[in-house]
Amino acid sequence: MHETTAATGSAPGGVPEAGFRHQGFLYGTDAEFLATAVPFAQEGLCRGEPVLVTTTAANLELLRAVLGADADRIAFAESGYIGRRPAKLANALRRYWDRHRSTAPTGAVRVLAEPARSGGAREAAAWQRTEHGFNAALGGTRIWLICPYDTRVLDAGVVEEARRTHPECVIAGQVRLSARFTPPAAGDAFEVAGTPEADEVFRFEGDLVAVRRYVLDRAGALLRSEDTATLFGIAVGEAIAYLLERGIDRAAVWVRPAAGRVVCTLHSDRPVAGPAFYGLRAAAGPGGGLWMTDQICEWLDISSDAAGCTVELAMRERAAGD
Repeated sequence: MHETTAATGSAPGGVPEAGFRHQGFLYGTDAEFLATAVPFAQEGLCRGEPVLVTTTAANLELLRAVLGADADRIAFAESGYIGRRPAKLANALRRYWDRHRSTAPTGAVRVLAEPARSGGAREAAAWQRTEHGFNAALGGTRIWLICPYDTRVLDAGVVEEARRTHPECVIAGQVRLSARFTPPAAGDAFEVAGTPEADEVFRFEGDLVAVRRYVLDRAGALLRSEDTATLFGIAVGEAIAYLLERGIDRAAVWVRPAAGRVVCTLHSDRPVAGPAFYGLRAAAGPGGGLWMTDQICEWLDISSDAAGCTVELAMRERAAGD
């Protein structure tokens, strides 16, 4: 079976349909990448829709050079910082829409997300599950998500999988319905944690010993070893220190199980000054403030806007042999 050109148009531009739209984008040259990415971003800006681009450093340079002054109106992040792990990217996309949907004139946001696909077969399988899970987990959003696949560096099997996990594919500038697409099963959706009860939240007001005790008590009951719980406590402690260094000495702290992981959210009503993804770049190297947290945890997500700042981190115990 072959893909057919989608009735929605012959290029990835145009007015997005209501709801979540998920497109795989196969490209083999820099020119092909720009031919899709540039109009996608520019049209979003014209419509007043927030635009997030997370891709390789090389592709970011290409886009900035072509977009010129328009680049200042786009949120950029290297995929090594926002999309290094499947769960991290999935949660970041949901939060991006949550932060911006109320102020976007159309209620929609545009995201071009090319994750840092690296590692062996196990990680490749995790990315495939993530792409598939997007179709269920983000179905209630108004995110237009384009996922680039560089055919110059990716295995043929990974490229073929893109056709199965995306309802539409952009190939040679044409939007095509994917005949190989398999709708997700009910179990493919990412679990979204609900609102905590008041007695589940610890109110941090400067007492580092008390918040550490809370985290260890909660995480110790959920993780399978004392060592893992201790590491999680260290990660949360560093996140608290990160906020304190930026003048934030009060935060709500909540530890709970979600989707087979232990998740800790720290939220303050006070924002941290900085761009939309403040802190992600700082998390990538020693001395950046959250380097240890990023090494310990499966995902680390930071956001800050007028409603306050939120740091969320999660981990699960490694299975034997990992």
